[in-house]
Amino acid sequence: MHGNLDAMPAISAHLVTKIFGAGPGSVTALDSVSIDIQRNEFFTLLGPSGCGKTTLLRLIAGFDHPTSGRIDLEGSDISYLPPFKRPVNTVFQSYALFPHMSVAENIGFGLKMLGKSGAEIDAEVDAMLKLVKMEAMRDRSTAQISGGQQQRVALARALAPKPKVLLLDEPLSALDLKLRKEMQIELKRLQHETGITFVFVTHDQEEALTMSDRIAVMNAGKVLQVGSPRDIYDRPSRRFVADFIGETNFMAAELVSIAKGASRKASLKLASGKQIAASLPEGDMALGKVTAVVRPEHASLTAPKASSVLAGTLETVVYFGTDTHYHVALTTGGTFTVRMQNARGQSGEFKEGDKVGIDIDAGATQVLRD
Repeated sequence: MHGNLDAMPAISAHLVTKIFGAGPGSVTALDSVSIDIQRNEFFTLLGPSGCGKTTLLRLIAGFDHPTSGRIDLEGSDISYLPPFKRPVNTVFQSYALFPHMSVAENIGFGLKMLGKSGAEIDAEVDAMLKLVKMEAMRDRSTAQISGGQQQRVALARALAPKPKVLLLDEPLSALDLKLRKEMQIELKRLQHETGITFVFVTHDQEEALTMSDRIAVMNAGKVLQVGSPRDIYDRPSRRFVADFIGETNFMAAELVSIAKGASRKASLKLASGKQIAASLPEGDMALGKVTAVVRPEHASLTAPKASSVLAGTLETVVYFGTDTHYHVALTTGGTFTVRMQNARGQSGEFKEGDKVGIDIDAGATQVLRD
């Protein structure tokens, strides 16, 4: 039985729909969402404001219930269980600490509510203070510590009862950039050390790419794609995903042939007339007009030559220190951005107004589903 439990997802959502209100004024916040979140995984729900990510988090926490569908925790239906009956804890944006209590009392609060003995609470509070590196602050009031320290106390309080799943609702958004970066590394460490499943909500794509084992990109109440950070970045399946995460070049093309077998490889004809290899998203695709994407760092500028996949005129050159962005007006219409790393002592080889060719790295072109 234990082996089966190990293979079972921590959280499964099955066709979960959540509608707020009734009649013509109703709002569908989640639209038939199905998702599996594995045990011991750092899983991120990523998307713009109003995409449904916080609603899904609230359904897992038990603060709201699905209109239809179900949510399982390790195979048991928890869709309508009250929050206190779920082995799930939440860390909010606002931390929600008790200002009249010390750091140690805040961390021990949940354990006290669970009826643990004084000795058990003391031992667990000590362990949590050590985990979040706050031993020296144990007797301070939470009103006397910094935002980053409050964040650590909120995490320690949520982790102390050893929940099966920890939900984190944009917990770093109130911190300044430097502290936020430090806390990203810290959260990843905490997840790794505790082995607890973390479900993290953010609208910050860089944060999601940095921290997650897998990411679900959401928009308008739907999950558009689930995958590793590399999958989502290098192999987006939909235009929204490609556009939302990082910079990208969109190219109108014609899908002229699809390789037999499971390789998901195809041949594309570009507006320039050149044919290039491309990868296809999962599922069936029909031949004909498609949109393909290439990330700016997966292309390079050259002097004009007959073999170049694309050609045009260099419009702007933007120097970023580590790399330079070249914006090219293509001869076939539209623009294309190339990002090239700067080498030490290298002088600007290409100038605005130059005629240039563009080469695309092998395997870097991805066809979109929409």
